[in-house]
Amino acid sequence: MKMSKKSYPSVLVKVIILVFFITISFLNPAIADNEDSYKSIKLFTEILEELENNYVDKVNTEKLVHNAIKGMVENLDPHSTFMPPEAFEKLQDDTRGNFSGIGIVITLQKGLLTVISPIEGTPAYEAGIQAGDVIIKIDEKSTRGMALWEAVNLMRGPKGKKIEITLVRVGTSSPIILTLKRDTIPLDSVKSTKLKPGIGYIRITNFRKDTVDHVEKALKDFGEQDATFKGLVIDLRHNPGGLLDQAIKVSDLFLEQGKILITKGRLEQDQEVFSATPNKNPRNYPIIVLINGGSASASEIVAGALQDNGRALILGTTSFGKASVQTVIPLKDGYGIKYTIARYYTPNGRSIQAKGIEPDIVVLAGEVVKQAKKEEIEFDRLVKEKDLVNHLEPEEKKKEKTKKDKQKKNGHGLLDLETLQKDIQINRALDILISYGVFNNLNGKKEEAN
Repeated sequence: MKMSKKSYPSVLVKVIILVFFITISFLNPAIADNEDSYKSIKLFTEILEELENNYVDKVNTEKLVHNAIKGMVENLDPHSTFMPPEAFEKLQDDTRGNFSGIGIVITLQKGLLTVISPIEGTPAYEAGIQAGDVIIKIDEKSTRGMALWEAVNLMRGPKGKKIEITLVRVGTSSPIILTLKRDTIPLDSVKSTKLKPGIGYIRITNFRKDTVDHVEKALKDFGEQDATFKGLVIDLRHNPGGLLDQAIKVSDLFLEQGKILITKGRLEQDQEVFSATPNKNPRNYPIIVLINGGSASASEIVAGALQDNGRALILGTTSFGKASVQTVIPLKDGYGIKYTIARYYTPNGRSIQAKGIEPDIVVLAGEVVKQAKKEEIEFDRLVKEKDLVNHLEPEEKKKEKTKKDKQKKNGHGLLDLETLQKDIQINRALDILISYGVFNNLNGKKEEAN
């Protein structure tokens, strides 16, 4: 029978897909033996051919296939995604170069574009965008059904160019419309200052390729080896994560022995135990780590490692709960794929997936504690890992199923010392460190008396 002209493209695509599957089957006998996989591939090609031939408008076959791949990957979990060239290129910007935008970390929560945290010192931060805000429009474009990379792509752009963001916020009766001017997003991930003589403060906003170097520089500037150095506050609040190796190296700075992290995946290469190495100059001073619902991934690795090893007291509110490791693979023609390869566990073998790191001391944020409690609970409800569609289940659950008034530059970046001193959680950490020093002095005097 002679084929109609319009059937040629669909038949060609179908043949290509089937040839691809046969080749993969030959290389991987496990797939060849899986009859369900073969039936699914066959069903896919049949649907593709049907749409090409009979859909009301002419379809773009390449776009259909790309959308199918996108759905296949992104339905695995919230952190796996298929990226076209423009999205893959921008992903590289996050760790290796400058880019301009508005400065927020976002996620998709139940299909809603939700803010995890604004980045300090950016247009979003200055405009008052808050963790838990849901972005419903970027300029005049609705974010409903929008992929994460598409939203990022829309919000980035030339420095100085304006953008309108429409968002909804818990407790407000109507949408909030903000006009922001894009700016260069600061890539310095470490800011530091002294809260009091002998007490250092380091804020890590994310984990980039040089984070550990900047932390070491800040510690050196504090004079940490001096006898007058009394303690350190590490602020990981609203830190969405970043590079795994940097989280491990930062943890190792404060540990002399023991485990830092355990990863477990299907492949042997993804099952690994990362251990601490002795430092040339051991750090024996007390440490307090601040976390909240915006502390995710790499920041949870640091908090968990220091908590399980008894090296730091964790203060604040329960963290985000993302205990999975992703890899990024470049594909042909500039495409890329990011997908989950392992779960990670704290040194004691705890899985914090969809649970988060629980602080040793719960301290709510905000100047009015009652109001802060309400906001913190709402934020926890809105943007925790456990609420994300297709999130990885905890391992045991899986088994069951089968302002800039006065800025002080110190170390790296700008910190408003007066604002820090008004922060309830920082003040509590400061009180604990001071009390620790007082009790040590009392014990010292008691030993001298004896």
